[in-house]
Amino acid sequence: MSSTEASARTGVSDDGPMTGVEDDGPRGTDMASRLAVLRERQERAREMGGPEGLRKHRESGRLPVRERVDMLVDPQSWFEIGALALPERRTAKHVPGDAVVTGFGRLDGRRIGVIGIDASVVAGTTAPISMRKQGRLIEHAQKHGFPLVLLCDADGGRMPDVSGWRFSGLPLDFATFLKPEPGRPVVPRAAAVLGPSYGDSALHASTAHFVVMLRSSSLALSGPSVVEPAIGEKVTDDELGGPEAATAAGNAHLVVETEADAMDAIAAFLSYLPANSSRPAPHAPARPPGRDPAELETLVPTGSRAGYDVRDVFTCLADEASILPWADGWGPSVLTALARIEGRPVGLVGNQPIVRAGALDPDALTKQRAFVDLCDTFGLPLVFLHDVPGLMIGTQAERGGILHGYEGLVSRIAEATVPKIGVVLRKAYGGGHFAMGGRPTRPDFLYAWPTAELGFMAPETGVRTVYRRRLEAALAEQGPEAHAALIEELTAEWISEAEPWEAAAHLSLDDVIEPSRTREVIATSIDIALGDPE
Repeated sequence: MSSTEASARTGVSDDGPMTGVEDDGPRGTDMASRLAVLRERQERAREMGGPEGLRKHRESGRLPVRERVDMLVDPQSWFEIGALALPERRTAKHVPGDAVVTGFGRLDGRRIGVIGIDASVVAGTTAPISMRKQGRLIEHAQKHGFPLVLLCDADGGRMPDVSGWRFSGLPLDFATFLKPEPGRPVVPRAAAVLGPSYGDSALHASTAHFVVMLRSSSLALSGPSVVEPAIGEKVTDDELGGPEAATAAGNAHLVVETEADAMDAIAAFLSYLPANSSRPAPHAPARPPGRDPAELETLVPTGSRAGYDVRDVFTCLADEASILPWADGWGPSVLTALARIEGRPVGLVGNQPIVRAGALDPDALTKQRAFVDLCDTFGLPLVFLHDVPGLMIGTQAERGGILHGYEGLVSRIAEATVPKIGVVLRKAYGGGHFAMGGRPTRPDFLYAWPTAELGFMAPETGVRTVYRRRLEAALAEQGPEAHAALIEELTAEWISEAEPWEAAAHLSLDDVIEPSRTREVIATSIDIALGDPE
């Protein structure tokens, strides 16, 4: 890397610090002269990386930060603060706004706060003034109760601005930077990862309730230029924190192709949520479902081992064109999505039978807990669609933290105060049933289809576990045919006990319903659970 490239990357000039760069000499004291100075400085603040910096930025396939802001907010609604900010350490390199744009705008008519990192100058690196600007914007959003949008595209901390003693003294207050002060409502945070995003940008993404990521971007605590000298691991941006790695780790919830797609995804996400957790979620006009609910009778096979895509079930329940997937690539044996039913925002949680038969592993439990927390925080009813053979077991699951993940999830579901509606589509066994909102987690209503099976274990496992000695004796004394016949007999008895009829008779279920009525039953149950708004 040349010294010129290093200077552009770090914001340090080979000529050393220069003071008074912004002082253009004596000016008049009359208002006209002062206004001229103001306008000149405002113009320089809008230069971002200048012609050369912007050219290189565009050649990398990325848009300048101010074009990103214009793409995000409603026309004529942008209100910027901190535009005249400059670095504490002034060098020959002009760094407008200290490489970050902050302000307020409207998105679909609602006020939002925006932090946009300007990677066209000093690679968007963070220094004390840019951090103070970001903190001020976050403080406004949290104090005044409106959503925060983070446009991430930065290469970490700027050297030497954050080196040595300066690092300890950075204006970063974790009591307010990461979450609201105690007693204040929570505001939605949405992040768009639009380029290599390390350091502060990664921290921003970690605080967001929704992270959308460009396929060409990357997201990690530190970038490859730090990883290799620190631990000797040579990796690319994509290998370290590209979309595949970021989604599998739960760091990103959606991957898109273009920056316009990213802004649309943020707008869609925020449309389901209130401005803050003290307000009700916004309704939209009711629309018909994406598919006829009557198709549910054939979409879901009756055989408990046959696969199907639970997204098809989502489409039959949700209003058309209203489903926003949330973290499909993380813990994919359970799918979560924001959607609307009869215009009301809801959170959908459904086992995915085509991934490990829908069994819940540590990642699936952690993902589901985060989604339940999102919905409960912002007042979205939860809809659980059970088709789960149980929790994953074995050494890998135990070392992955299955016990803590399970305990944390069922506790969080039980604590949730939003309406919770469950429907057992096919099977709901063991701890997996409870982790999907079974009766011990206090659902408002719990239903089942006629095809449902419930119990401590799936028949195949349960028969061989409970009747192990009896089966071994049959095999030893009567041979393989008798052994197989006994398994068949015991399995039939087990399934008979697992059918939904006795559960409904004893009120473990509120009702057994026809699949075609599922959307109607869920919508009515949510209305009842919400109670009289007056």
